[in-house]
Amino acid sequence: MITALSWIPKGSLKAVPDAAEPPSKEEIKELIESGAFVGSVDGSNEDEEEIEEEEISEVDHAKAVAEAFGKSSNSKTSSMEVDEVAAAMKELDMDNYDEEDDGIELFSSGIGDLFYASNELDPYLKDADDDDDDDEEDIDDTTIKPTDSVIICARNEDEVSHLEVYVYEESSNGSPNMYVHHHIVIPEFPLCTAWIDCPLKGGDKGNFVAIGSKETPTIEIWDLDVRDEVLPCVQLGGIEEMKISKKKKSKKEKIRKPKYKEGSHTDSVLGLAWNKEFRNILASASADRKVKVWDVATGQCKITMEHHTKEVQAVAWNHYAPEVLLSGSFDQTVVLKDGRQPSHSGFKWSVMSDVESLAWNPHCEHSFVVSLEDGTVKGFDIRAAQSGSDSDLRPSFTIQAHDQDKGVSSISYNTSAPNLLATGSMDKTVKLWDLSNNEPSCITSHKPKAGAVFSISFSVDNPFLLAIGGSKGELHVWDTLLDANVSRKYASKQS
Repeated sequence: MITALSWIPKGSLKAVPDAAEPPSKEEIKELIESGAFVGSVDGSNEDEEEIEEEEISEVDHAKAVAEAFGKSSNSKTSSMEVDEVAAAMKELDMDNYDEEDDGIELFSSGIGDLFYASNELDPYLKDADDDDDDDEEDIDDTTIKPTDSVIICARNEDEVSHLEVYVYEESSNGSPNMYVHHHIVIPEFPLCTAWIDCPLKGGDKGNFVAIGSKETPTIEIWDLDVRDEVLPCVQLGGIEEMKISKKKKSKKEKIRKPKYKEGSHTDSVLGLAWNKEFRNILASASADRKVKVWDVATGQCKITMEHHTKEVQAVAWNHYAPEVLLSGSFDQTVVLKDGRQPSHSGFKWSVMSDVESLAWNPHCEHSFVVSLEDGTVKGFDIRAAQSGSDSDLRPSFTIQAHDQDKGVSSISYNTSAPNLLATGSMDKTVKLWDLSNNEPSCITSHKPKAGAVFSISFSVDNPFLLAIGGSKGELHVWDTLLDANVSRKYASKQS
């Protein structure tokens, strides 16, 4: 399945990504000490004495790793019986290896013996030019052009998670070509992504993606200009080390207790939002009920906000006031906070259902939309909240966008056409809406055969291309202008 996707602006990727360097001994040691293998430590001995807050030592880690990697060494195939070796040697008949069979000519008289005046006449070289052409085509296929659109997908298949970097090539004949350029294997089930251009490795711009994952508090940042990378270049938060404690229950049992890095989340990271104005700033939403603001350049958490009472699903920065942050939660509220005054209570809207996704209107600094688990989408104007009356916190509009028992998992504003909003749902459909004058109307509905839709996004460079990912694990790109209703209404806005 595809759980999250993001467009990368044209020209952001290197034409040919660098090859990754193998991890150093220090990086491998850090990976081990981070607790990656701590699950291999045997905790089933009920007769041990109680251990209170005892740290797992480096020796314990080494034993766990050795045990994890040593299981295969005891298999039947790890050794060969002497009789089997003897039988194999007899079959090879090595004693008579140098004796030639009668009738075999040592020197052939085939075409390989002939002399040719030029390479063009040599049958072994006649296809050399064709091979060169093929090599050039292969190089061309692996080179990302400045005109190529690029999409990154967070994907999980057969319990393996990875990031896929897709190249989407438009063609003059109207038949685009899309393929996976390279992919990065990631350790945990991905839930959300955010593209970042902060120059973490120097220069004017970078090309990175932040990933929030299930059942881990760590936010990983990967360099998209490096192929076959093994470790992320930055980790925000996470587990510093593991401790083992014993608590008295009906039976004595060991409980692994993590010790988190300073400022870290303590549960799954459900939502991420990069600040395009302050390019080193990333916001995160977590199942630990907290919203955090990170400086990705230093790897430090700058602000922690605890204004929700249940899991926080989504965060979004305002396009015009980049200090203003929205967060939406399973406590059925949306909260607006100003990063310059994080202790201020902010403004809160009750939305009557669990929040799935948030989006600020890119054409108006005062309005945002929120999609909900009950299939509705609601729009709000923050100027009403600033008036201070609770009665003014009612939505500007509410639409039953999708099936009532299927959540609206993802929404995306079109950056070129004002009031054009896309919604994607667990009901396997994607719809386009005209929100003009707070009187929404459905323009068209599309069933992309992606399964339950988890993530959608309009392209900024090609604003009428909509990327769609869902439970079937196949990336779809819908050219919405091919729909007659969309073309009739918005063709003049195509850039």
